[in-house]
Amino acid sequence: MSETENEKNWHDALKVSKLKPGKKKMIRFGKKLVLLINMEGDYFATEALCRHMRWPLAIGGKVKDGCIRCPLHQTTHQIDDGSLVEWAPFPLFPPFGKVVGKLSKQKDLKTYQTRVSSEKVQVYIE
Repeated sequence: MSETENEKNWHDALKVSKLKPGKKKMIRFGKKLVLLINMEGDYFATEALCRHMRWPLAIGGKVKDGCIRCPLHQTTHQIDDGSLVEWAPFPLFPPFGKVVGKLSKQKDLKTYQTRVSSEKVQVYIE
């Protein structure tokens, strides 16, 4: 792949000033939804929907200790590489959450490369 073709895969997400540290925002690139997260000035991008029940992580998802946790069933993933930390423990009634979690295949969260260029956060999407 040539460098020019590679550059076409970088997409402007938003201005750096629009995403403060500790905040997250869902961005749409065509049909693809991406969650952009600012962790202390480092930008990370993951797929925007929880891998368990497809809930938008921008709505109530908690970012803590380098992880994103879905507010519905508490499925948790590492932000930097999308690896699964905990699958659907459902804190209100843990046995039920474990059963519900077994009904769907455990999956890592897809991640995307990010960079800052001309005061804009960009996401690499193939």
